[in-house]
Amino acid sequence: MNKAARNERIKITATWFNGAAVAGLAVGCFAPIVAYVTSSTHVPLGDLNLLVAGWLFLSVSLHFAARMVLRRIEE
Repeated sequence: MNKAARNERIKITATWFNGAAVAGLAVGCFAPIVAYVTSSTHVPLGDLNLLVAGWLFLSVSLHFAARMVLRRIEE
């Protein structure tokens, strides 16, 4: 496989990781906060904080995994 094709595969992999990070942020952080603020759920605030913190950690980890994948691009 030539260098251009390898770099494109690396970019696609990084895009997948970053997309998973964005989805995790939306589903695990923003959605529960909006549900709590609009009173459509009755989750205790402590549990909500733990849930949001866990998803935020996962999302940031996936984003940094994408950045690490991009370091393999050859000039």
